[in-house]
Amino acid sequence: MPRPSKALLSRERIVATAAMLIDTEGLTAFSTRRLATELGVRGPSLYNHFATKDEILDAVADTIIAEVDVSFFGTHEWREALRLWALSYRRALLAHPNIVPYLAQGPGRRPASLRMADAVYGGLVDAGWPPAKATHIGALMRYLVTGSTLGSFAKGFIEDPALYDGHPHLGQAHRLAEHQRSVDDGAFALGLDALIDGLSHAYGNVARPMDR
Repeated sequence: MPRPSKALLSRERIVATAAMLIDTEGLTAFSTRRLATELGVRGPSLYNHFATKDEILDAVADTIIAEVDVSFFGTHEWREALRLWALSYRRALLAHPNIVPYLAQGPGRRPASLRMADAVYGGLVDAGWPPAKATHIGALMRYLVTGSTLGSFAKGFIEDPALYDGHPHLGQAHRLAEHQRSVDDGAFALGLDALIDGLSHAYGNVARPMDR
Protein backbone atom coordinates (compact mmCIF):
# COMPACT_ATOMS: atom_id res chain seq x y z
CA MET A 1 0.00 0.00 0.00
CA PRO A 2 1.50 3.37 -0.93
CA ARG A 3 2.46 5.70 1.88
CA PRO A 4 0.05 8.67 2.32
CA SER A 5 1.31 11.82 0.60
CA LYS A 6 0.55 13.89 3.70
CA ALA A 7 1.34 13.03 7.31
CA LEU A 8 -1.72 12.17 9.35
CA LEU A 9 -0.63 14.40 12.20
CA SER A 10 1.16 17.73 12.46
CA ARG A 11 1.65 20.14 15.33
CA GLU A 12 -0.66 22.60 13.59
CA ARG A 13 -3.47 20.06 13.24
CA ILE A 14 -3.12 18.92 16.83
CA VAL A 15 -3.24 22.51 18.13
CA ALA A 16 -6.21 23.48 15.94
CA THR A 17 -8.18 20.43 17.03
CA ALA A 18 -7.29 20.94 20.69
CA ALA A 19 -8.44 24.57 20.45
CA MET A 20 -11.73 23.48 18.91
CA LEU A 21 -12.34 20.93 21.65
CA ILE A 22 -11.58 23.41 24.41
CA ASP A 23 -13.85 26.00 22.78
CA THR A 24 -16.76 23.57 22.47
CA GLU A 25 -16.36 21.24 25.46
CA GLY A 26 -14.40 23.25 28.02
CA LEU A 27 -10.96 23.13 29.57
CA THR A 28 -11.78 20.60 32.30
CA ALA A 29 -13.16 18.12 29.75
CA PHE A 30 -10.03 18.30 27.61
CA SER A 31 -7.72 15.29 27.67
CA THR A 32 -5.14 13.77 25.37
CA ARG A 33 -7.37 10.72 25.03
CA ARG A 34 -10.28 12.85 23.87
CA LEU A 35 -7.97 14.74 21.50
CA ALA A 36 -6.58 11.53 20.01
CA THR A 37 -10.11 10.22 19.45
CA GLU A 38 -11.12 13.41 17.67
CA LEU A 39 -8.02 13.20 15.49
CA GLY A 40 -8.63 9.51 14.75
CA VAL A 41 -5.26 8.37 16.07
CA ARG A 42 -3.87 6.47 19.04
CA GLY A 43 -2.87 8.54 22.07
CA PRO A 44 0.87 7.80 21.86
CA SER A 45 0.95 9.37 18.39
CA LEU A 46 0.48 12.78 19.99
CA TYR A 47 3.72 12.40 21.91
CA ASN A 48 5.71 12.41 18.70
CA HIS A 49 4.84 16.11 18.58
CA PHE A 50 4.20 17.13 22.20
CA ALA A 51 5.73 15.61 25.32
CA THR A 52 2.86 16.43 27.67
CA LYS A 53 -0.72 17.66 27.78
CA ASP A 54 0.54 20.96 29.19
CA GLU A 55 2.70 21.46 26.11
CA ILE A 56 -0.42 21.13 23.97
CA LEU A 57 -2.27 23.62 26.17
CA ASP A 58 0.68 25.99 25.97
CA ALA A 59 0.60 25.79 22.19
CA VAL A 60 -3.15 26.45 22.10
CA ALA A 61 -2.77 29.39 24.48
CA ASP A 62 0.07 30.83 22.44
CA THR A 63 -1.87 30.71 19.16
CA ILE A 64 -4.56 32.81 20.84
CA ILE A 65 -2.10 35.36 22.25
CA ALA A 66 -0.47 35.54 18.81
CA GLU A 67 -3.76 37.10 17.61
CA VAL A 68 -3.31 40.08 19.95
CA ASP A 69 -2.04 43.22 18.21
CA VAL A 70 0.89 44.79 20.06
CA SER A 71 2.06 46.98 17.17
CA PHE A 72 0.61 50.07 18.85
CA PHE A 73 3.57 50.34 21.22
CA GLY A 74 6.20 52.51 19.62
CA THR A 75 3.77 53.86 17.01
CA HIS A 76 1.10 55.46 19.25
CA GLU A 77 1.19 57.63 22.35
CA TRP A 78 1.36 55.33 25.38
CA ARG A 79 -2.24 55.94 26.54
CA GLU A 80 -3.69 55.13 23.13
CA ALA A 81 -1.33 52.18 22.75
CA LEU A 82 -2.56 50.75 26.07
CA ARG A 83 -6.19 51.24 25.08
CA LEU A 84 -5.89 49.66 21.63
CA TRP A 85 -3.83 46.77 22.95
CA ALA A 86 -6.32 46.09 25.76
CA LEU A 87 -9.21 46.02 23.29
CA SER A 88 -7.35 43.64 20.96
CA TYR A 89 -6.32 41.46 23.92
CA ARG A 90 -9.91 41.23 25.16
CA ARG A 91 -11.27 40.40 21.69
CA ALA A 92 -8.82 37.52 21.37
CA LEU A 93 -9.79 36.11 24.77
CA LEU A 94 -13.52 36.55 24.26
CA ALA A 95 -13.25 34.41 21.12
CA HIS A 96 -11.84 31.57 23.27
CA PRO A 97 -13.14 32.10 26.82
CA ASN A 98 -12.62 28.50 27.96
CA ILE A 99 -8.83 28.79 27.74
CA VAL A 100 -8.71 32.01 29.78
CA PRO A 101 -8.13 30.30 33.17
CA TYR A 102 -5.04 28.65 31.69
CA LEU A 103 -3.83 31.91 30.15
CA ALA A 104 -4.33 33.69 33.46
CA GLN A 105 -1.46 31.67 34.93
CA GLY A 106 1.02 33.86 33.04
CA PRO A 107 3.26 33.60 29.97
CA GLY A 108 5.39 30.70 31.12
CA ARG A 109 7.59 29.62 28.20
CA ARG A 110 5.13 30.63 25.48
CA PRO A 111 6.85 32.65 22.71
CA ALA A 112 3.92 34.86 21.65
CA SER A 113 3.07 35.59 25.28
CA LEU A 114 6.64 36.63 25.99
CA ARG A 115 6.67 38.81 22.86
CA MET A 116 3.52 40.53 24.07
CA ALA A 117 4.97 41.12 27.53
CA ASP A 118 8.16 42.48 25.99
CA ALA A 119 6.26 44.85 23.68
CA VAL A 120 4.07 46.23 26.47
CA TYR A 121 6.87 46.62 28.99
CA GLY A 122 9.27 48.08 26.43
CA GLY A 123 6.67 50.51 25.12
CA LEU A 124 5.90 51.80 28.60
CA VAL A 125 9.55 52.17 29.61
CA ASP A 126 10.32 53.95 26.34
CA ALA A 127 7.43 56.31 27.09
CA GLY A 128 9.09 57.31 30.36
CA TRP A 129 7.55 54.97 32.90
CA PRO A 130 10.03 53.64 35.50
CA PRO A 131 10.64 49.90 34.99
CA ALA A 132 8.90 48.88 38.21
CA LYS A 133 5.82 50.93 37.33
CA ALA A 134 5.79 49.52 33.81
CA THR A 135 5.73 46.03 35.33
CA HIS A 136 2.83 47.01 37.58
CA ILE A 137 0.87 48.46 34.66
CA GLY A 138 1.35 45.32 32.58
CA ALA A 139 0.10 43.21 35.48
CA LEU A 140 -2.83 45.54 36.14
CA MET A 141 -3.93 45.46 32.51
CA ARG A 142 -3.75 41.67 32.46
CA TYR A 143 -5.94 41.52 35.57
CA LEU A 144 -8.50 43.81 33.94
CA VAL A 145 -8.60 42.00 30.61
CA THR A 146 -8.55 38.42 31.86
CA GLY A 147 -10.97 39.23 34.67
CA SER A 148 -13.43 40.68 32.18
CA THR A 149 -13.37 37.49 30.12
CA LEU A 150 -13.48 34.87 32.89
CA GLY A 151 -17.23 35.25 33.13
CA SER A 152 -20.15 37.55 32.43
CA PHE A 153 -21.39 39.81 35.21
CA ALA A 154 -24.74 40.22 33.47
CA LYS A 155 -25.33 36.51 32.90
CA GLY A 156 -24.84 35.88 36.60
CA PHE A 157 -28.31 37.27 37.28
CA ILE A 158 -31.26 34.89 36.83
CA GLU A 159 -34.08 36.02 34.54
CA ASP A 160 -36.75 35.56 37.24
CA PRO A 161 -38.26 38.79 38.61
CA ALA A 162 -39.62 36.97 41.68
CA LEU A 163 -36.10 36.07 42.75
CA TYR A 164 -35.40 39.72 43.56
CA ASP A 165 -38.46 40.33 45.72
CA GLY A 166 -37.26 41.86 48.96
CA HIS A 167 -34.25 43.46 47.23
CA PRO A 168 -35.56 46.95 46.47
CA HIS A 169 -32.53 48.05 44.46
CA LEU A 170 -32.56 44.98 42.20
CA GLY A 171 -35.96 45.46 40.62
CA GLN A 172 -34.47 45.34 37.11
CA ALA A 173 -31.75 42.77 37.80
CA HIS A 174 -33.68 40.07 35.93
CA ARG A 175 -33.10 42.04 32.73
CA LEU A 176 -29.31 42.16 32.99
CA ALA A 177 -28.76 38.89 31.13
CA GLU A 178 -30.96 40.20 28.32
CA HIS A 179 -28.50 43.06 27.87
CA GLN A 180 -25.35 41.05 28.52
CA ARG A 181 -23.20 42.48 25.74
CA SER A 182 -23.88 46.13 26.51
CA VAL A 183 -23.50 45.60 30.27
CA ASP A 184 -20.25 43.65 30.06
CA ASP A 185 -18.72 45.78 27.30
CA GLY A 186 -19.78 48.95 29.06
CA ALA A 187 -18.24 47.82 32.33
CA PHE A 188 -14.95 47.02 30.60
CA ALA A 189 -14.91 50.35 28.77
CA LEU A 190 -15.59 52.23 32.01
CA GLY A 191 -12.86 50.33 33.82
CA LEU A 192 -10.38 50.90 31.02
CA ASP A 193 -11.14 54.63 30.93
CA ALA A 194 -10.78 54.92 34.71
CA LEU A 195 -7.55 52.96 34.69
CA ILE A 196 -5.95 55.05 31.94
CA ASP A 197 -7.15 58.30 33.54
CA GLY A 198 -5.59 57.24 36.82
CA LEU A 199 -2.35 56.29 35.11
CA SER A 200 -2.29 59.64 33.31
CA HIS A 201 -2.45 61.40 36.67
CA ALA A 202 0.36 59.25 38.08
CA TYR A 203 2.48 59.68 34.95
CA GLY A 204 3.12 63.35 35.67
CA ASN A 205 4.69 62.42 39.00
CA VAL A 206 6.88 59.48 37.98
CA ALA A 207 7.82 59.84 34.29
CA ARG A 208 11.30 60.90 33.31
CA PRO A 209 11.33 64.68 32.73
CA MET A 210 12.42 64.33 29.08
CA ASP A 211 9.43 62.12 28.35
CA ARG A 212 6.66 64.17 29.92
